[in-house]
Amino acid sequence: MYRTSGFMENFVSKGKIPVKKILISLVIIAVLEFAAFYAFLPSLNIHSMEFWEFQGFFAVVFWVLTLSIPDREKFEFRYNMISKILGIVIILAVVFIIIGNIISAKLFNAGRYSSLIDIKNTKFEETVKQTDTITDVALMDTASAKVVGQRAIGALSDVVSQYEISGDYNQIALDGAPMKVASLEYAGFFKWFNNRKNGIPGYVLVDAVDFEADYVKLDKPIKYTPSGWFNDNLQRHLRFKYPTAIFEGYYFELDEDGKPYYICPTMTARVGLFGGFDVNGVVICDPCTGDCKKYDLDEIPRWVDRVYDGDLIEKKYNWYGMLSDGFWNSIIGQKDCKKTTEDYGYKVIDNDVWIYTGVTSVIDDSSNIGFVMVNARTGEANYFNVAGAEEFSAMEAAEGQVQNLGYDAAFPSLINIDGRPTYFMVLKDKGNLVKQYALVDVKKYSIVATGTTQKDTLNTYRKLMKENGITTEIKKEELSKQYPHETITVQDIKYVNVAEGTFVYITDTKGNVYKEKFSDDETLVFIGQNDMIEIYYEENKDTGIREIEEWKSNEENETTKEEKN
Repeated sequence: MYRTSGFMENFVSKGKIPVKKILISLVIIAVLEFAAFYAFLPSLNIHSMEFWEFQGFFAVVFWVLTLSIPDREKFEFRYNMISKILGIVIILAVVFIIIGNIISAKLFNAGRYSSLIDIKNTKFEETVKQTDTITDVALMDTASAKVVGQRAIGALSDVVSQYEISGDYNQIALDGAPMKVASLEYAGFFKWFNNRKNGIPGYVLVDAVDFEADYVKLDKPIKYTPSGWFNDNLQRHLRFKYPTAIFEGYYFELDEDGKPYYICPTMTARVGLFGGFDVNGVVICDPCTGDCKKYDLDEIPRWVDRVYDGDLIEKKYNWYGMLSDGFWNSIIGQKDCKKTTEDYGYKVIDNDVWIYTGVTSVIDDSSNIGFVMVNARTGEANYFNVAGAEEFSAMEAAEGQVQNLGYDAAFPSLINIDGRPTYFMVLKDKGNLVKQYALVDVKKYSIVATGTTQKDTLNTYRKLMKENGITTEIKKEELSKQYPHETITVQDIKYVNVAEGTFVYITDTKGNVYKEKFSDDETLVFIGQNDMIEIYYEENKDTGIREIEEWKSNEENETTKEEKN
């Protein structure tokens, strides 16, 4: 039978623990904790549950190490002064966490949760400006961006063999245009090991309107990236610079000069100890040099696009929509309770990225009662009351029009056509290639127009609106902003039949030629030789033929002038 040594007997009898054992335990804990911190990168912030879980685990390990074992055959632990104190500390920490969760609960803080977003009620036509050409709308989703982006590096053997494109295509606004951007990443540990000195050479920029992608090679390569290992890892680089920061995400963006940065929003609890997490600042990291700078919310540079994530925006609006009339109302009566739909999209307005999503009643979620649109940089939130189909119903309606082709609809964009809220989306094949476009009326989603071009889809949509008795006449001042226009005298008019249908060609006295598909506007039949008409058109640079967007007879213009007088 094993007998405890004199040292152990002395240790047990006095109820004390040797200093040597304390020091050894501390060294073991310090080494293990640093290794775990380096590997898992927890935030050292009392508002973070991972901090308490991380420190709690090692506190328990240290507590076990300080226990004495007087009878090794029975493996019985005996407490000593240090272990007792440490045990009390652990219990107090658990009680503190429980109390922290209670005082952060929605049950006691419904008003504070609901006030974390400031909603401004606006009119739809003021929030979403009229889109007449629908050639500036970003319709590309991440799945399609991946297909197009891969083509951009497909011919670059030195790039394809060593790197892959990040799966996170971030929506940005570059010079007012909607774009998607993704950095190259190391394709595994060994690719990083072989290329760590050279870094990542560039990124892929995708035009979300024209569905074209370019590979941009950088003068100075990217060193710090989420796919890097050890000290080249972006998260590890930021954690050692900001050990107490709670990061919400790492978003790859470009400034006005095309220089890459990672935008890293930081979070804090706004309600109690663990509740109502919201953005409180941003760390901007230059991945090429590793330089970082933290900004308060009112100091963020104008070129930054994404500070507030779409998931966070939906969560904050749902707090507002569900808890504004109290916690118990959100559970029992649910009077005036509302929530967002299950997904969101992006719009670029005035060189800012806005996140939008439908809002539906919790009692009947088959349709939307309105939309909320939030500036992803500033957090400014607008709500407009537009009742109609929710996004997924519109997607199903569009897919129903092409069910024989088996196309899938991407999440739609919300646009304004002649003052009418309209869903605009792409229809993709199984390979995520865009095949057609679709327009679905929000208020009456049985009105669905599809086409192989955006222009054809718009013309079909306007025709369907007229057939359904919905007036969508474009105002003259709006047309003038979108298109060049001239008052012409018709010298010749011809109807030409081609495979796509009948086209009307109009030649004026100056030799300019205008054309439009007859089925898109059958009022063209009223135009005759020598008539004076006003034409709004879009120039086709390849053929020199002007494509008619709208026309008005000289009599209409004269009548309008008389009415104004």
